[in-house]
Amino acid sequence: VLLRSREFQPQILEALARVRVAEGRRLSVEGAFDTLFSAKADTRLSGYYDGRYVESVVSQPLQSNGGSVYGGYRISGGDFPIYEDEKFTNQLGELKAGAVFALLRDRIIDERRFNRTLADGDIALADAERLMIAIGVQARAVEAYNAWVVAGQRVRVFRDLLALSLERQRAFERAVATGLRPRIILTENEQNILRRQSFVAQAEQALAVAANNLSLFWRDADGRPLLPDIAQLPPDLPTPLPLPIDPRSGLLQRPDLRMIEVRLDLARQRLALDRNQLLPRLDVAVEVSRDFGDIGLGGISREGTESKLGLTFRFPLQNRAARGRLAQTEAEIDAFRRRGQTLSEQIVAQIDAIGITIDAATRIARLASEEADRARTMAVAERRRFEMGATDFFVVNLREEAAADAEVRRLDAAFRQLTAHAELVAATADTQTLRLE
Repeated sequence: VLLRSREFQPQILEALARVRVAEGRRLSVEGAFDTLFSAKADTRLSGYYDGRYVESVVSQPLQSNGGSVYGGYRISGGDFPIYEDEKFTNQLGELKAGAVFALLRDRIIDERRFNRTLADGDIALADAERLMIAIGVQARAVEAYNAWVVAGQRVRVFRDLLALSLERQRAFERAVATGLRPRIILTENEQNILRRQSFVAQAEQALAVAANNLSLFWRDADGRPLLPDIAQLPPDLPTPLPLPIDPRSGLLQRPDLRMIEVRLDLARQRLALDRNQLLPRLDVAVEVSRDFGDIGLGGISREGTESKLGLTFRFPLQNRAARGRLAQTEAEIDAFRRRGQTLSEQIVAQIDAIGITIDAATRIARLASEEADRARTMAVAERRRFEMGATDFFVVNLREEAAADAEVRRLDAAFRQLTAHAELVAATADTQTLRLE
Protein backbone atom coordinates (compact mmCIF):
# COMPACT_ATOMS: atom_id res chain seq x y z
CA VAL A 1 0.00 0.00 0.00
CA LEU A 2 2.76 2.46 0.92
CA LEU A 3 4.75 1.77 -2.25
CA ARG A 4 1.72 2.17 -4.52
CA SER A 5 0.62 5.27 -2.62
CA ARG A 6 4.05 6.85 -3.02
CA GLU A 7 4.04 6.13 -6.75
CA PHE A 8 0.46 6.96 -7.73
CA GLN A 9 -1.32 9.00 -5.05
CA PRO A 10 -2.49 12.21 -6.82
CA GLN A 11 -1.53 14.56 -3.97
CA ILE A 12 2.06 13.30 -4.05
CA LEU A 13 2.17 13.54 -7.84
CA GLU A 14 0.80 17.09 -7.68
CA ALA A 15 3.53 18.07 -5.21
CA LEU A 16 6.15 16.51 -7.50
CA ALA A 17 4.77 18.58 -10.38
CA ARG A 18 5.23 21.74 -8.30
CA VAL A 19 8.87 20.77 -7.76
CA ARG A 20 9.27 20.52 -11.54
CA VAL A 21 7.66 23.95 -11.88
CA ALA A 22 10.27 25.39 -9.50
CA GLU A 23 13.04 23.64 -11.44
CA GLY A 24 11.71 25.20 -14.64
CA ARG A 25 11.84 28.65 -13.04
CA ARG A 26 15.42 27.93 -11.96
CA LEU A 27 16.39 27.20 -15.55
CA SER A 28 14.67 30.39 -16.65
CA VAL A 29 16.65 32.42 -14.12
CA GLU A 30 19.87 30.97 -15.54
CA GLY A 31 19.00 32.87 -18.70
CA ALA A 32 20.51 35.96 -17.08
CA PHE A 33 23.92 34.28 -17.46
CA ASP A 34 23.42 33.13 -21.05
CA THR A 35 26.05 33.96 -23.61
CA LEU A 36 24.69 36.70 -25.88
CA PHE A 37 25.52 37.14 -29.54
CA SER A 38 24.58 40.40 -31.24
CA ALA A 39 25.27 41.81 -34.67
CA LYS A 40 24.41 44.94 -36.55
CA ALA A 41 25.10 46.28 -40.02
CA ASP A 42 24.30 49.44 -41.90
CA THR A 43 25.08 50.90 -45.30
CA ARG A 44 24.39 54.20 -46.99
CA LEU A 45 22.27 53.77 -50.09
CA SER A 46 22.61 57.38 -51.27
CA GLY A 47 24.32 60.63 -50.41
CA TYR A 48 27.87 61.89 -50.42
CA TYR A 49 29.28 59.14 -48.20
CA ASP A 50 29.20 55.44 -49.13
CA GLY A 51 30.28 53.86 -45.82
CA ARG A 52 29.36 50.24 -45.03
CA TYR A 53 29.70 48.77 -41.56
CA VAL A 54 29.25 45.35 -39.92
CA GLU A 55 29.83 44.54 -36.25
CA SER A 56 29.29 41.42 -34.13
CA VAL A 57 29.80 40.99 -30.37
CA VAL A 58 29.70 37.96 -28.07
CA SER A 59 29.26 38.79 -24.36
CA GLN A 60 29.23 36.54 -21.29
CA PRO A 61 28.05 37.68 -17.85
CA LEU A 62 30.36 36.64 -15.02
CA GLN A 63 29.16 34.03 -12.53
CA SER A 64 31.20 35.40 -9.62
CA ASN A 65 31.06 39.15 -10.29
CA GLY A 66 28.50 41.64 -11.44
CA GLY A 67 30.47 42.38 -14.59
CA SER A 68 30.92 40.63 -17.91
CA VAL A 69 33.49 39.78 -20.57
CA TYR A 70 33.03 40.29 -24.28
CA GLY A 71 34.73 39.94 -27.63
CA GLY A 72 33.85 41.21 -31.05
CA TYR A 73 34.74 41.80 -34.63
CA ARG A 74 33.90 44.68 -36.93
CA ILE A 75 34.76 45.67 -40.45
CA SER A 76 33.91 48.67 -42.57
CA GLY A 77 34.29 49.82 -46.13
CA GLY A 78 33.83 53.09 -47.93
CA ASP A 79 33.96 56.58 -46.47
CA PHE A 80 32.26 57.95 -43.34
CA PRO A 81 31.72 61.51 -42.14
CA ILE A 82 34.09 62.76 -39.46
CA TYR A 83 31.44 62.44 -36.73
CA GLU A 84 31.36 58.67 -37.46
CA ASP A 85 35.13 58.31 -37.48
CA GLU A 86 35.02 55.43 -34.99
CA LYS A 87 33.49 53.20 -37.66
CA PHE A 88 36.64 53.12 -39.78
CA THR A 89 38.69 49.90 -39.68
CA ASN A 90 41.61 48.54 -41.65
CA GLN A 91 40.90 46.38 -44.66
CA LEU A 92 40.55 43.09 -42.71
CA GLY A 93 38.60 44.58 -39.86
CA GLU A 94 39.17 44.86 -36.13
CA LEU A 95 39.14 42.32 -33.30
CA LYS A 96 38.46 43.45 -29.75
CA ALA A 97 38.12 41.87 -26.30
CA GLY A 98 37.23 43.43 -23.01
CA ALA A 99 35.79 43.02 -19.56
CA VAL A 100 33.89 45.01 -16.97
CA PHE A 101 34.40 44.22 -13.28
CA ALA A 102 32.40 45.48 -10.29
CA LEU A 103 34.73 46.57 -7.49
CA LEU A 104 32.18 47.58 -4.82
CA ARG A 105 28.45 47.27 -5.55
CA ASP A 106 27.55 43.95 -7.25
CA ARG A 107 30.97 42.46 -6.57
CA ILE A 108 29.81 39.84 -4.00
CA ILE A 109 26.12 39.67 -4.91
CA ASP A 110 23.85 41.26 -7.45
CA GLU A 111 20.27 40.90 -8.63
CA ARG A 112 21.09 38.13 -11.10
CA ARG A 113 22.88 35.95 -8.58
CA PHE A 114 20.25 36.64 -5.94
CA ASN A 115 17.50 35.57 -8.34
CA ARG A 116 19.38 32.33 -8.90
CA THR A 117 19.64 31.79 -5.13
CA LEU A 118 15.94 32.61 -4.84
CA ALA A 119 15.13 30.02 -7.52
CA ASP A 120 17.21 27.42 -5.67
CA GLY A 121 15.27 28.29 -2.54
CA ASP A 122 11.97 27.86 -4.37
CA ILE A 123 13.07 24.36 -5.39
CA ALA A 124 14.01 23.54 -1.80
CA LEU A 125 10.68 24.91 -0.55
CA ALA A 126 8.71 22.95 -3.14
CA ASP A 127 10.63 19.78 -2.29
CA ALA A 128 10.04 20.28 1.45
CA GLU A 129 6.35 20.84 0.78
CA ARG A 130 6.32 17.68 -1.36
CA LEU A 131 7.85 15.71 1.49
CA MET A 132 5.41 17.18 4.00
CA ILE A 133 2.47 16.22 1.79
CA ALA A 134 3.93 12.76 1.14
CA ILE A 135 4.41 12.10 4.87
CA GLY A 136 0.81 13.10 5.53
CA VAL A 137 -0.46 10.91 2.69
CA GLN A 138 1.58 7.90 3.81
CA ALA A 139 0.45 8.33 7.41
CA ARG A 140 -3.16 8.34 6.23
CA ALA A 141 -2.43 5.27 4.09
CA VAL A 142 -1.13 3.42 7.17
CA GLU A 143 -4.22 4.46 9.12
CA ALA A 144 -6.54 3.38 6.29
CA TYR A 145 -4.85 -0.03 6.04
CA ASN A 146 -4.97 -0.58 9.81
CA ALA A 147 -8.63 0.50 9.93
CA TRP A 148 -9.46 -1.97 7.15
CA VAL A 149 -7.72 -4.86 8.89
CA VAL A 150 -9.32 -4.05 12.26
CA ALA A 151 -12.73 -3.74 10.59
CA GLY A 152 -12.17 -7.16 9.03
CA GLN A 153 -11.30 -8.60 12.43
CA ARG A 154 -14.55 -7.18 13.86
CA VAL A 155 -16.49 -8.90 11.09
CA ARG A 156 -14.83 -12.19 12.02
CA VAL A 157 -15.70 -11.69 15.69
CA PHE A 158 -19.39 -11.12 14.98
CA ARG A 159 -19.55 -13.86 12.37
CA ASP A 160 -18.11 -16.30 14.90
CA LEU A 161 -20.67 -15.09 17.42
CA LEU A 162 -23.46 -15.60 14.88
CA ALA A 163 -22.14 -19.07 14.01
CA LEU A 164 -22.54 -20.11 17.64
CA SER A 165 -26.20 -19.13 17.58
CA LEU A 166 -26.83 -20.89 14.26
CA GLU A 167 -25.14 -24.05 15.50
CA ARG A 168 -27.12 -23.87 18.74
CA GLN A 169 -30.34 -23.40 16.76
CA ARG A 170 -29.77 -26.68 14.95
CA ALA A 171 -29.16 -28.41 18.27
CA PHE A 172 -32.32 -26.86 19.72
CA GLU A 173 -34.36 -28.03 16.73
CA ARG A 174 -33.24 -31.59 17.35
CA ALA A 175 -33.96 -31.24 21.09
CA VAL A 176 -37.43 -29.81 20.44
CA ALA A 177 -38.20 -32.59 17.96
CA THR A 178 -37.39 -35.20 20.60
CA GLY A 179 -39.30 -33.35 23.32
CA LEU A 180 -36.23 -32.47 25.39
CA ARG A 181 -36.73 -28.69 24.98
CA PRO A 182 -39.82 -26.47 24.78
CA ARG A 183 -40.50 -24.82 21.40
CA ILE A 184 -40.23 -21.33 22.88
CA ILE A 185 -36.47 -21.75 23.15
CA LEU A 186 -36.30 -21.73 19.34
CA THR A 187 -37.97 -18.31 19.30
CA GLU A 188 -35.62 -16.99 21.97
CA ASN A 189 -32.56 -18.19 20.04
CA GLU A 190 -33.99 -16.78 16.80
CA GLN A 191 -34.10 -13.42 18.57
CA ASN A 192 -30.40 -13.82 19.41
CA ILE A 193 -29.67 -14.80 15.79
CA LEU A 194 -31.39 -11.68 14.48
CA ARG A 195 -29.51 -9.44 16.89
CA ARG A 196 -26.20 -11.05 15.97
CA GLN A 197 -27.02 -10.82 12.26
CA SER A 198 -27.49 -7.10 12.86
CA PHE A 199 -24.04 -6.97 14.48
CA VAL A 200 -22.57 -8.70 11.41
CA ALA A 201 -24.36 -6.36 9.00
CA GLN A 202 -23.05 -3.28 10.82
CA ALA A 203 -19.53 -4.69 10.92
CA GLU A 204 -19.66 -5.56 7.21
CA GLN A 205 -20.82 -2.02 6.42
CA ALA A 206 -17.90 -0.58 8.40
CA LEU A 207 -15.55 -2.94 6.55
CA ALA A 208 -16.91 -1.79 3.18
CA VAL A 209 -16.34 1.85 4.17
CA ALA A 210 -12.80 1.05 5.34
CA ALA A 211 -12.08 -0.81 2.08
CA ASN A 212 -13.34 2.18 0.09
CA ASN A 213 -11.05 4.51 2.07
CA LEU A 214 -8.11 2.18 1.54
CA SER A 215 -8.66 2.18 -2.24
CA LEU A 216 -7.54 5.82 -2.31
CA PHE A 217 -4.03 4.60 -1.46
CA TRP A 218 -3.92 1.03 -2.79
CA ARG A 219 -3.72 1.24 -6.58
CA ASP A 220 -2.96 -0.96 -9.55
CA ALA A 221 0.03 -0.65 -11.89
CA ASP A 222 -1.78 2.08 -13.86
CA GLY A 223 -2.56 4.13 -10.77
CA ARG A 224 -6.28 3.29 -10.61
CA PRO A 225 -7.80 2.74 -7.13
CA LEU A 226 -8.21 -0.92 -6.13
CA LEU A 227 -11.01 -2.04 -3.81
CA PRO A 228 -9.65 -4.75 -1.48
CA ASP A 229 -11.69 -7.89 -0.98
CA ILE A 230 -12.45 -9.47 2.38
CA ALA A 231 -10.59 -12.59 1.23
CA GLN A 232 -7.39 -10.51 1.13
CA LEU A 233 -7.52 -9.67 4.83
CA PRO A 234 -4.47 -10.88 6.76
CA PRO A 235 -5.12 -13.44 9.51
CA ASP A 236 -3.72 -11.19 12.25
CA LEU A 237 -3.45 -7.52 13.11
CA PRO A 238 -0.54 -5.58 11.59
CA THR A 239 2.64 -5.13 13.57
CA PRO A 240 2.97 -1.54 14.85
CA LEU A 241 5.48 0.57 12.90
CA PRO A 242 8.93 0.58 14.55
CA LEU A 243 9.60 3.55 16.77
CA PRO A 244 12.78 5.66 16.62
CA ILE A 245 15.20 5.20 19.49
CA ASP A 246 15.39 8.95 20.10
CA PRO A 247 12.29 10.65 18.61
CA ARG A 248 13.72 14.14 19.06
CA SER A 249 16.78 13.27 17.00
CA GLY A 250 14.68 13.46 13.83
CA LEU A 251 13.60 17.01 14.54
CA LEU A 252 15.81 18.48 11.83
CA GLN A 253 14.28 16.11 9.27
CA ARG A 254 10.89 17.77 9.62
CA PRO A 255 10.05 19.42 6.28
CA ASP A 256 8.15 22.27 7.94
CA LEU A 257 11.25 23.19 9.95
CA ARG A 258 13.34 22.84 6.81
CA MET A 259 11.03 25.30 5.04
CA ILE A 260 11.60 27.90 7.74
CA GLU A 261 15.37 27.37 7.50
CA VAL A 262 15.22 27.85 3.73
CA ARG A 263 13.19 31.03 4.11
CA LEU A 264 15.64 32.27 6.73
CA ASP A 265 18.59 31.60 4.39
CA LEU A 266 16.80 33.45 1.57
CA ALA A 267 16.16 36.37 3.89
CA ARG A 268 19.87 36.45 4.78
CA GLN A 269 20.71 36.54 1.07
CA ARG A 270 18.19 39.35 0.62
CA LEU A 271 19.92 41.17 3.49
CA ALA A 272 23.26 40.82 1.70
CA LEU A 273 21.65 42.20 -1.47
CA ASP A 274 20.17 45.14 0.43
CA ARG A 275 23.55 45.93 1.97
CA ASN A 276 25.04 45.69 -1.50
CA GLN A 277 22.65 48.43 -2.66
CA LEU A 278 24.10 50.76 -0.03
CA LEU A 279 27.55 50.56 -1.60
CA PRO A 280 28.71 53.02 -4.27
CA ARG A 281 29.12 51.65 -7.77
CA LEU A 282 32.74 51.48 -8.85
CA ASP A 283 33.35 49.52 -12.04
CA VAL A 284 36.57 49.07 -13.95
CA ALA A 285 36.53 48.36 -17.67
CA VAL A 286 39.44 47.10 -19.76
CA GLU A 287 39.49 46.63 -23.52
CA VAL A 288 42.09 45.60 -26.09
CA SER A 289 41.58 45.94 -29.84
CA ARG A 290 43.63 45.54 -32.97
CA ASP A 291 43.03 46.20 -36.65
CA PHE A 292 44.30 43.88 -39.36
CA GLY A 293 45.11 44.24 -43.02
CA ASP A 294 46.03 47.24 -45.11
CA ILE A 295 45.31 50.70 -43.85
CA GLY A 296 41.77 51.78 -44.67
CA LEU A 297 40.28 55.18 -45.37
CA GLY A 298 40.38 56.01 -41.68
CA GLY A 299 44.15 56.45 -41.89
CA ILE A 300 47.16 55.21 -39.99
CA SER A 301 45.57 55.90 -36.62
CA ARG A 302 44.06 52.37 -36.70
CA GLU A 303 47.46 50.68 -36.77
CA GLY A 304 48.85 48.82 -33.76
CA THR A 305 47.22 47.41 -30.64
CA GLU A 306 44.94 49.71 -28.69
CA SER A 307 44.22 49.20 -24.99
CA LYS A 308 41.83 51.08 -22.73
CA LEU A 309 41.20 51.31 -19.01
CA GLY A 310 38.17 53.06 -17.57
CA LEU A 311 36.51 53.64 -14.21
CA THR A 312 32.86 54.40 -13.47
CA PHE A 313 31.71 55.77 -10.11
CA ARG A 314 28.13 56.41 -9.03
CA PHE A 315 26.61 56.88 -5.59
CA PRO A 316 23.12 58.09 -4.57
CA LEU A 317 23.51 60.58 -1.75
CA GLN A 318 20.37 59.59 0.22
CA ASN A 319 19.72 55.96 -0.78
CA ARG A 320 16.52 55.79 1.22
CA ALA A 321 15.09 52.95 -0.83
CA ALA A 322 18.00 50.64 0.05
CA ARG A 323 17.90 51.62 3.72
CA GLY A 324 14.17 50.92 3.88
CA ARG A 325 14.56 47.49 2.30
CA LEU A 326 17.41 46.72 4.70
CA ALA A 327 15.26 47.48 7.76
CA GLN A 328 12.40 45.42 6.33
CA THR A 329 14.62 42.39 5.68
CA GLU A 330 16.19 42.53 9.14
CA ALA A 331 12.69 42.46 10.64
CA GLU A 332 11.75 39.48 8.43
CA ILE A 333 14.83 37.56 9.61
CA ASP A 334 13.86 38.15 13.22
CA ALA A 335 10.29 37.00 12.47
CA PHE A 336 11.52 33.79 10.81
CA ARG A 337 13.75 33.05 13.81
CA ARG A 338 10.81 33.46 16.19
CA ARG A 339 8.62 31.30 13.99
CA GLY A 340 11.27 28.58 13.86
CA GLN A 341 11.60 28.67 17.66
CA THR A 342 7.84 28.39 18.10
CA LEU A 343 7.53 25.51 15.64
CA SER A 344 10.45 23.63 17.21
CA GLU A 345 8.89 23.89 20.65
CA GLN A 346 5.51 22.79 19.29
CA ILE A 347 7.04 19.78 17.54
CA VAL A 348 8.88 18.71 20.71
CA ALA A 349 5.64 19.00 22.66
CA GLN A 350 3.80 17.04 19.96
CA ILE A 351 6.39 14.25 19.97
CA ASP A 352 6.32 14.05 23.77
CA ALA A 353 2.51 13.94 23.74
CA ILE A 354 2.50 11.14 21.18
CA GLY A 355 5.03 9.27 23.32
CA ILE A 356 2.64 9.54 26.30
CA THR A 357 -0.21 8.31 24.08
CA ILE A 358 1.87 5.34 22.91
CA ASP A 359 2.72 4.32 26.47
CA ALA A 360 -0.93 4.54 27.49
CA ALA A 361 -2.17 2.79 24.33
CA THR A 362 0.34 -0.05 24.81
CA ARG A 363 -0.76 -0.55 28.40
CA ILE A 364 -4.45 -0.40 27.50
CA ALA A 365 -3.94 -2.82 24.61
CA ARG A 366 -2.23 -5.30 26.93
CA LEU A 367 -5.04 -5.04 29.50
CA ALA A 368 -7.70 -5.34 26.78
CA SER A 369 -5.98 -8.44 25.44
CA GLU A 370 -5.90 -10.02 28.89
CA GLU A 371 -9.55 -9.13 29.43
CA ALA A 372 -10.50 -10.70 26.08
CA ASP A 373 -8.62 -13.88 27.00
CA ARG A 374 -10.49 -14.11 30.32
CA ALA A 375 -13.86 -13.39 28.71
CA ARG A 376 -13.23 -16.02 26.03
CA THR A 377 -12.28 -18.58 28.70
CA MET A 378 -15.44 -17.76 30.65
CA ALA A 379 -17.61 -18.08 27.53
CA VAL A 380 -16.14 -21.49 26.67
CA ALA A 381 -16.64 -22.71 30.23
CA GLU A 382 -20.21 -21.41 30.31
CA ARG A 383 -21.05 -23.23 27.07
CA ARG A 384 -19.77 -26.47 28.56
CA ARG A 385 -21.89 -25.93 31.68
CA PHE A 386 -24.89 -25.21 29.46
CA GLU A 387 -24.33 -28.42 27.51
CA MET A 388 -24.26 -30.29 30.85
CA GLY A 389 -27.40 -28.52 32.05
CA ALA A 390 -25.60 -26.65 34.84
CA THR A 391 -26.60 -23.15 33.64
CA ASP A 392 -29.37 -21.52 31.63
CA PHE A 393 -29.58 -20.15 28.08
CA PHE A 394 -29.66 -16.49 29.19
CA VAL A 395 -26.32 -16.71 31.02
CA VAL A 396 -24.47 -18.46 28.19
CA ASN A 397 -25.63 -15.78 25.76
CA LEU A 398 -24.40 -13.09 28.11
CA ARG A 399 -20.99 -14.79 28.38
CA GLU A 400 -20.65 -15.14 24.61
CA GLU A 401 -21.60 -11.55 23.89
CA ALA A 402 -19.38 -10.30 26.71
CA ALA A 403 -16.48 -12.20 25.12
CA ALA A 404 -17.29 -10.63 21.74
CA ASP A 405 -17.45 -7.16 23.30
CA ALA A 406 -14.10 -7.73 25.01
CA GLU A 407 -12.59 -8.87 21.71
CA VAL A 408 -13.90 -5.73 20.00
CA ARG A 409 -12.40 -3.57 22.76
CA ARG A 410 -9.12 -5.41 22.25
CA LEU A 411 -9.26 -4.55 18.55
CA ASP A 412 -10.07 -0.91 19.30
CA ALA A 413 -7.16 -0.70 21.75
CA ALA A 414 -4.84 -2.32 19.22
CA PHE A 415 -5.99 0.17 16.55
CA ARG A 416 -5.25 3.10 18.87
CA GLN A 417 -1.79 1.67 19.46
CA LEU A 418 -1.18 1.23 15.72
CA THR A 419 -2.39 4.77 15.08
CA ALA A 420 -0.16 6.24 17.79
CA HIS A 421 2.89 4.49 16.35
CA ALA A 422 2.08 5.83 12.87
CA GLU A 423 1.62 9.36 14.27
CA LEU A 424 5.06 9.27 15.88
CA VAL A 425 6.67 7.97 12.67
CA ALA A 426 5.05 10.84 10.77
CA ALA A 427 5.93 13.41 13.45
CA THR A 428 9.62 12.41 13.29
CA ALA A 429 9.57 12.42 9.45
CA ASP A 430 10.78 8.81 9.28
CA THR A 431 10.78 8.59 5.50
CA GLN A 432 12.36 5.14 5.47
CA THR A 433 9.56 3.55 7.50
CA LEU A 434 6.97 5.37 5.36
CA ARG A 435 8.63 3.97 2.20
CA LEU A 436 9.47 7.43 0.84
CA GLU A 437 13.16 6.70 0.17
